[in-house]
Amino acid sequence: MLKIGLIGCGGMGSVHANSWIALGDKVQLAAIADPQPEKAKEFCEKTGAKLYPDGEALLANEQQLDIIDVCVPTFLHTRYAVAAMEKGMNVFCEKPLCLNREEAELLLETKEKTGMKFQVGQVIRFWDEYCYVKHAAESGEFGKVLSGVFTRLSPNPKWSWENWFNDYTRSGTMALDLHVHDVDFIRYLMGREPDGFHTDCTRDADGVIQQIFTCFQYGDAVFTAEGCWDYPDCFPFSMAFRVKFEKATVTYKSDEKLMVYPVAGEAYEPELDKMKAEGKESGINVSNQGAYTNELRFFADFVSTGAKQEIAPLSEGVKSVLLALKEIDAAGGAKI
Repeated sequence: MLKIGLIGCGGMGSVHANSWIALGDKVQLAAIADPQPEKAKEFCEKTGAKLYPDGEALLANEQQLDIIDVCVPTFLHTRYAVAAMEKGMNVFCEKPLCLNREEAELLLETKEKTGMKFQVGQVIRFWDEYCYVKHAAESGEFGKVLSGVFTRLSPNPKWSWENWFNDYTRSGTMALDLHVHDVDFIRYLMGREPDGFHTDCTRDADGVIQQIFTCFQYGDAVFTAEGCWDYPDCFPFSMAFRVKFEKATVTYKSDEKLMVYPVAGEAYEPELDKMKAEGKESGINVSNQGAYTNELRFFADFVSTGAKQEIAPLSEGVKSVLLALKEIDAAGGAKI
């Protein structure tokens, strides 16, 4: 049984806590750190996990943990991930992995030095509908990928701890925090870096990026990705894609079904063996808890056996952050 230490039990941390519990006797949630103890109380009562006021205290007092799950705000990721690896603990770190190239290089160097296993929470790589279109591209079932349109739209995340999402020095702006999901998946879908891209954005009254539009070129194939998090409070969160193949177009929107529209034949909804995990409401935009459980199960199995090929390794998390940072630079910077 793997022993898990969870650093951060807010919105995403509570999602992860539910997922670790859903894995049953495969793992034990042994320690939780959060400066707001009421966030973790329910999970500590369920699992017997020890509660700590912060990640430093958890890492100082826990010697036998197999995995540290880093679910704190982005500006704290590198601090805790590096400290955990240096203590001989494997790391699962939420996305976006880090804020800049210097942090990315430190994470890579520390992993190389310590030899610890590391997975980044690019959960879309484990999302059933996105897995379907990835498999279709790899198998050639519908022929060559011709184009794709990806969107991720949200009202402003005002609920965050100390409003850290809206502090671009701590979140990297929505272009890094939110948009990185689609940046990462397009890279994953195509299996390489884009040949080129063009980026435009809109900004708030303070000059901070709030919406981004990027067009990526992959040879003859073209992808667009739009991300935004300053829609009105009553605007529903939505993520969607439309991928055009030679023989079919595959579409998905978070409040609609995955659909396939063949060039020859009738439209149909493909069968998916979806996994769901029940749990406490997290207060964030999570439409499929099962995808988070899938990624944590995968990493737990990888730590236990090392037999599976990695799906979201540290190196991939770094590349997706660096591409998003290039987009931000191309748009004129996080703030003007």
